[in-house]
Amino acid sequence: MRSALRATLAATALALAAGCASVPGAPADSAVPMTGSVPVNPVDPWERWNRKVFAFNEAIDESVVEPVARAWRDHVPQMLRTGVSNFFGNIADIWSTANHFLQGKVGSGMEMGMRVLTNTLFGLGGILDPATEMRMPRRSEDFGQTLGVWGLPAGPYVVLPLLGPSSVRDAVGVPLDRYAEAPSVYLDLNVYASSALQLVSVRAELLATTRLVGEVALDKYSFVRDAYLARRRDLVFDGAPPLETFQDDFEDDPPPAKAN
Repeated sequence: MRSALRATLAATALALAAGCASVPGAPADSAVPMTGSVPVNPVDPWERWNRKVFAFNEAIDESVVEPVARAWRDHVPQMLRTGVSNFFGNIADIWSTANHFLQGKVGSGMEMGMRVLTNTLFGLGGILDPATEMRMPRRSEDFGQTLGVWGLPAGPYVVLPLLGPSSVRDAVGVPLDRYAEAPSVYLDLNVYASSALQLVSVRAELLATTRLVGEVALDKYSFVRDAYLARRRDLVFDGAPPLETFQDDFEDDPPPAKAN
């Protein structure tokens, strides 16, 4: 989930930079299913419920998580914050390595394995990041992406309580991702303390991005949803998703048959 959260907000920031702050509306004559007089978005059929969960998550973030993340950013030395972030990133890289192999990407799996080994041995257990300086970049993968590579469709969009944007497919992989990326699985650490520190560390790194989204997006819910779905599709296909086909509603009718 760490990589998913980073990817989602990174996509949001890129969309903002491109001037995509407006929320597109469906054409009046589009073939969108209707529930009474309310159009149903086929990728977000549970929008009414999702918006309630989204509002709940926002309230928790604004009242608890964000203030703690700001305190972490403002009062903890940069060197310590970087070390904590590197440490959790190295733990997540172990699970990313496994997912590369599960997806049949042997070459990139070997590279990620070397990255973990390098940072663990020469980076004081992952506190330092010599692998990046040695041009071994992080290529994060999670089990939701693996299921997508295996051919499982994303399914409807869903907002998970406390965890945020997801899809049915990605939600299936969440428990395994959370377990595999927990430091307590590999080290003798308190699961609650380490998870809380990981959450605060990631949230502190995203403060500027989330502030920008809140200031610019006309509808934050729709903006985050569209950014998440686009980014996840891009990740499953390694940056080269297949082109979508659209039916041409303006195609000329065939000429009438000539009478004999």
